[in-house]
Amino acid sequence: MPNENFRQANRSHTSILATAEKKTLIGIAARLPRWVNSDHLTALGFLALVAAGACYYAASSTPQALLWVIPCLILNWFGDSLDGTLARVRNQKRPRYGFYLDHILDAIGTFFLISGLAFSGYMSPAVAYAFLIAYLLLSIEIYLATYTIGTFHLSYWSFGPTELRILLIIGNLFALRNPWAHAGSYRFLLFDAGFAIGTVGVTLILIQAVVRHTKMLYTEEKI
Repeated sequence: MPNENFRQANRSHTSILATAEKKTLIGIAARLPRWVNSDHLTALGFLALVAAGACYYAASSTPQALLWVIPCLILNWFGDSLDGTLARVRNQKRPRYGFYLDHILDAIGTFFLISGLAFSGYMSPAVAYAFLIAYLLLSIEIYLATYTIGTFHLSYWSFGPTELRILLIIGNLFALRNPWAHAGSYRFLLFDAGFAIGTVGVTLILIQAVVRHTKMLYTEEKI
């Protein structure tokens, strides 16, 4: 199917930093050397996510590796956020190829990131993989909604990938000083607390989106 017959979905990005981030990315894209293309940035974002997972795993024996995660997350933001922007700025859009490759690599990269956390000693595997399952289920919902409704949601509840990276960086700095959190007489891993809250939040977003989109589609396609 030629791209001229392909209708791109509307992008919905309402996170806290969305406006400032968009201006920043367009400015960077306009200044990148011509030999850098979107494929290079997509590869950078994916490899940086895998490297972040490896650093988390290394933190099980070398706590300073938590600091190594931070530049990996920054490189992931640079590559993952800029690849589509660069294509649009240069009018080199490949909507089907770019959408597919970007998001399948995001899913694989996130698996490596969370697996690194699960075996870092700073987080319980059960909490890590509960979050991963919730995240992947929400991703499936987003991609199905993109196809059936025509809107691609990049953020929910004013939070998107950039805000989540920032929270993860802050969590690394706190965990490096003290990986434990306290609530009264209870003592638990800091990342367990953060990702347990994240899992509940992602699950609620998923339920809300499924109910809303199911009602919308049912209303539009009544028998």
